[in-house]
Amino acid sequence: MATKGNSGENRTRGSMSLFIVVGLCCFFYILGAWQRSGFGKGDSIALEITKKTDCSILSNLNYETHHGGDAGTVDDSESNFQEFKPCDDRYIDYTPCQDQMRAMLFPRKNMNYRERHCPPPDEKLHCLIPAPKGYATPFRWPKSRDYVPYANAPYKSLTVEKAVQNWIQYEGNVFRFPGGGTQFPHGADAYIEELASVIPMDSGMVRTALDTGCGVASWGAYLFKKNVITMSFAPRDSHEAQVQFALERGVPAVIGVLGTIKLSYPSRAFDMAHCSRCLIPWSANDGMYMMEIDRVLRPGGYWVLSGPPINWRTNYQAWQHPIKELEEEQRKIEEIAKLLCWEKKHEKGETAIWQKRINYDYCQEQDTQPTMCESTDAEDVWYKKMEACVTPYPETTGPDKVVGGTWKSFPERLNAVPFRISSGSIKGIGVEAYEEDNRSWKKHVNSYKRINKILDSGRYRNIMDMNAGLGSFAAAIESPKLWVMNVMPTIAEKDTLGVIYERGLIGIYHDWCEAFSTYPRTYDLIHANGVFTLYKDKCNAEDILLEMDRILRPEGAVIIRDQADVLVKVRKIVGGMRWNTKIIDHEDGPLVTEKILFAVKQYWVTENVTSSP
Repeated sequence: MATKGNSGENRTRGSMSLFIVVGLCCFFYILGAWQRSGFGKGDSIALEITKKTDCSILSNLNYETHHGGDAGTVDDSESNFQEFKPCDDRYIDYTPCQDQMRAMLFPRKNMNYRERHCPPPDEKLHCLIPAPKGYATPFRWPKSRDYVPYANAPYKSLTVEKAVQNWIQYEGNVFRFPGGGTQFPHGADAYIEELASVIPMDSGMVRTALDTGCGVASWGAYLFKKNVITMSFAPRDSHEAQVQFALERGVPAVIGVLGTIKLSYPSRAFDMAHCSRCLIPWSANDGMYMMEIDRVLRPGGYWVLSGPPINWRTNYQAWQHPIKELEEEQRKIEEIAKLLCWEKKHEKGETAIWQKRINYDYCQEQDTQPTMCESTDAEDVWYKKMEACVTPYPETTGPDKVVGGTWKSFPERLNAVPFRISSGSIKGIGVEAYEEDNRSWKKHVNSYKRINKILDSGRYRNIMDMNAGLGSFAAAIESPKLWVMNVMPTIAEKDTLGVIYERGLIGIYHDWCEAFSTYPRTYDLIHANGVFTLYKDKCNAEDILLEMDRILRPEGAVIIRDQADVLVKVRKIVGGMRWNTKIIDHEDGPLVTEKILFAVKQYWVTENVTSSP
């Protein structure tokens, strides 16, 4: 662990070194400007010198894991920053837009009270969310799938409530996750293999999945064995901390619910959707929830329903439901599936599987046609009311053509040109621009790895890209050791989240003027490309940075890429947030106005004192 020096000699030597480094930076900046003006020679020599000269001011970042105190020292060259105090202990697991007390003010009908309800500006916290005492860096994947430190999420209620179903067990100072679920108490592996006998998971054709009402996300956790990445969601409700447990395990998850507003995903996103006794009333509201699943499911994709009311004749006594209710529920689900033109592929035991048609030509001759949605933009979903209507298929050139193009297997689809690009669906982004974006981010990520040498070591499992663009950062860093939550800002000039899903990656729409739908301390690394320039006139940079701090783990890392003047302001703010920072030049040298700020959040935990409200 780095420590602050105390002697005057060290301070003098440090000041002299700083003066020399700054002087060299200035000299090579002027030299580079002269050479690039066209009067000088030897640009290649200057470039090599620039590569070898670190023009950063702070050189004491520490990316290694600590458990007993602060990770490194704080740069005190700029002391005129505002210090943010720790929040009160009661905010340790604060989720601003899913706050339990605020939720009680909203209607319970259609789960409205479990949806996003963010605090007004005058109620936002301006303090740092503390970690609980004893907080430990999570285990590395795949051990994290099965074990979570008790101190990180000290809630035992599920160990009692779900004991028979093997969700979670408490053992000493850790929670153990045996891999069980309500529908698969003896483990997810056998259940997944049953599904794989119908759904082509082993070939790489099915890559992205949606788990509705996920519990502790064991289904998604074990699907990684099939190289399937799952977006899991569940509400913050009486099943305390279920999404928090999922993220502590290293499994993608968000707080969410099928309620009154549309899911924050693009149309035709997921290869497979899943409900395992998720308690969603699929037949209610004229089939509105099944129609929303239809919107986000790719043509040719699969929907799995496991549990009541499937095979009600055999199971109604065990479920302790009135037989007539179960019979009517399954009849309605079958009718809605038929209306949606889904083909039933399988029913065995308590599990049924349907497949969405590859285009609408198969459905033209149905006796009953569904009500089609009038909206011309199927991706306009942020805070938009869910409707009992069907999102139209895009047109195809023939009856056997797949809407959105023929499926490609993963990992081929990761770098293949997505159909939304090749078809010209996204104005201003063609094939050449897409391929250039891929090349640029490979270069950027290689540069990141030279600064943060443990970037691909497995230290960072849960990664977020706050402004994901075409998903090329996630593609460049792709590894079985990690996953990336690709966030598409709702104010982005171009909506490319559908492209990200076509690549076999996952993501979500979000407005960074509000809190993200997750618990504190759930991401190991946060990447922010141009975020602060994008939101410059939209909301306060301080609020965005405090939200980043809330969702970042102690000793987690941050990479912010933006204009130099923006990063200077950002660095001044985080100077009071217990982050160690370092600004470096763009990969192409100091003449490029875009710079990169690297940061590490220090390790600190609650002091058990009442602090800032």
